Amino acid sequence: MRGTAGLLPAPAHREASRIVSLPAGPGESRLRCLTSAPVRPNGGYVLYWMIACRRTRWNFALDRAAAWCRELGKPLLVFEPLRAGYPWACDRFHRFLLQSMLDNRRRCADAAVVHLPYVEPVPGAGKGLLAAMSREACAVVTDDHPGFFYPRMLGTAAEQLGSQEVLLEAVDGNGLLPMGAVEKIFARAFDFRRHLQKNLLPHLMTLPTAAPLDGLKACGLATVAETILQRWQGPAPEDLLEPGRLAGLPIDHAVGAVDLPGGERAATAALEEFLKERLEAYAERRNHPDADASSNLSPYLHFGNLSPHQVFARVAEHQGWTPDQVTPSTRGKREGWWGMGEAAEAFLDQLVTWRELGFNRAAREPEWAEYRTLPPWARATLEKHRGDPRQHLYTLEEFEQAITHDPLWNAAQRQLVTEGRIHNYLRMLWGKKILEWTPTPRDALRIMLHLNDKYALDGRDPNSVSGITWCLGRADRAWGPERPIFGTVRYMSSASTARKVRVKEYLTRYGPG
Repeated sequence: MRGTAGLLPAPAHREASRIVSLPAGPGESRLRCLTSAPVRPNGGYVLYWMIACRRTRWNFALDRAAAWCRELGKPLLVFEPLRAGYPWACDRFHRFLLQSMLDNRRRCADAAVVHLPYVEPVPGAGKGLLAAMSREACAVVTDDHPGFFYPRMLGTAAEQLGSQEVLLEAVDGNGLLPMGAVEKIFARAFDFRRHLQKNLLPHLMTLPTAAPLDGLKACGLATVAETILQRWQGPAPEDLLEPGRLAGLPIDHAVGAVDLPGGERAATAALEEFLKERLEAYAERRNHPDADASSNLSPYLHFGNLSPHQVFARVAEHQGWTPDQVTPSTRGKREGWWGMGEAAEAFLDQLVTWRELGFNRAAREPEWAEYRTLPPWARATLEKHRGDPRQHLYTLEEFEQAITHDPLWNAAQRQLVTEGRIHNYLRMLWGKKILEWTPTPRDALRIMLHLNDKYALDGRDPNSVSGITWCLGRADRAWGPERPIFGTVRYMSSASTARKVRVKEYLTRYGPG
């Protein structure tokens, strides 16, 4: 399966603030118009404001912008900013994003498309830049995303551009199932999986294009961009990637960069490496930290360097899969529906069911990371056992420094701090133990979110929040027997984990220095 070249025919103006269906694709609901202004045919260019999908391929929003360009006969201007004051801004995330910017600039240059990166030197320095760039635009297209600060940022942009009577469209490229195609929040993975099995297949018939920049009208917009930027000067991304240069930015330098490179090229290489070297062993070995068969794709999905559609298409191609292999059963089982091999189906359950379950909630519940949004049964049982004695209690600082009594938990925390990730199976144990070693469940959630958002490359994301809140009962069911502290929330221990999965080498690798 390959990207569909004719995905987006000539766009039509839509009513503001309403999820609508794109002209092509059965039931596709990926487009929101955030302002009520009409397109301006006499503008100088179409502006793509790249904020969440930081890639030049397999990108529904870029497809939409390119469709406008072809319809209007106008060139494309890609504007990719990087704020200095976003929550948890640090060397780790900045470096990853700067590498993404350079990849995108190279790809745009190859297609004769102007790519304008802007790195804020101080928080707030870029205020007014989007509005200035939009004044001469026919229309502005951006990425729709329900997580982190994106909804607030899109709301502010809609107010600014609406007052200028500029059309602003947000396009959802977050998952295989469009967020707008679902009207309810699914409480359990089983129920969401059943919904996918009944409704997903038609959406797979139309994928974003693999090369949306090809054939666009070339035009000398560089001078226009330079003129606009005379008021908003920032450091060049390539300069900031030189040793020591990030130190000049007002971000957290204690959370250091990691070896994993950011950008679309690195993301594609990581996908191909996974398919070649680890996919076949995924079902059997992915839970064993000593034989890590994880995909390691979550940072690239989080930062938008990699599209879930591209991942799906490559897995399908790798398996020789066609849609007629899907079974008619829609009973919500984890295996068998796709008609692929066991390993591929196990991986797709993570990529599609569990990942998109988080986006389903985030899109419909603004306070989706708050304790009060946990299932009523989970809150009830946790509150019932809130006053239970804790054998061990640790502060945020003790957790952060990995100085608990538990060597396996400490190893997982060290991996998080040094590499920006925790092995998938151990991340569940990591969260369960924080619940056990904090005074209240609310404290546990606060500490889990703090550590994950501060250090994890895939933190600050609906998917990682789903994993954290799963430790407190979300998307799960009650389990017996009822235990102290946990109540009927699923229990895990380091001892049982060490019996189930191989951790000897992991403990050596991430043991005390």
